[in-house]
Amino acid sequence: MRPLSGKTALVTGASRGIGRASALALAKAGAQVLVHYCREDQAAAEVVAQIRAAGGHAEKVAADLRAPEGPHRLARRVRVVIGARLDVLVASAGIAKDASIEDTTLADFDELVALNVRAPYFLVQQLMPVMCKGSSVVLVSSLAAHASVNSLSAYAATKGAIDTLVKHFAHTLGHRGVRVNAIAPGVVTTGMSYLATTEQGRAATLEMQALKRIAHAEEIGDTVAFLASDAARWVTGETLYVDGGSKL
Repeated sequence: MRPLSGKTALVTGASRGIGRASALALAKAGAQVLVHYCREDQAAAEVVAQIRAAGGHAEKVAADLRAPEGPHRLARRVRVVIGARLDVLVASAGIAKDASIEDTTLADFDELVALNVRAPYFLVQQLMPVMCKGSSVVLVSSLAAHASVNSLSAYAATKGAIDTLVKHFAHTLGHRGVRVNAIAPGVVTTGMSYLATTEQGRAATLEMQALKRIAHAEEIGDTVAFLASDAARWVTGETLYVDGGSKL
């Protein structure tokens, strides 16, 4: 079954990690996928090639979402490719900063807010005109927004903002039949997670989880594809925990 056949999707930050896994999962479900990236052109090209090799359709599109006009530029480029309809938007591009409150700089904080909050906000704003009944938006929150996770206070604040935006976006777009949800992953084996890449971090993760293993990005991507599909057609305004039962 290909529940997203005939649909178009944009995934930001799709050259690696959860974004990459989401792009592959959406393509497997039948969607035509726009693979957004900033600097990793070769990695984005590899994602596109993998989708095409499996019989899917994909294009890569570049934009620096840290820049104030980055979301606006990306939205314009996307609309040139997809025309008048976007069925799925996955705002996965993001960064983390492992630093104590004392060590967090103004530049660090501003960069986190720019990419993790401002970019998805204005991307939704700019793409609203091409989303219609049946479209789905998936934002990326985090376990860190709901529980204290070491030195991630500034990062956690940006993900808390995402949980708030989900409610506002879902309310605003609901009358048009557009659903808006977020996923809140726990520790995942990506380059952004130091907890998944050190022995001490893995031990701490297993201690706080009900399921005693580390998640793979593909498992998060499958959840994104579910939220984008009609199987989740009565789900909106929610943040779905995808964390193996963390901090129960």
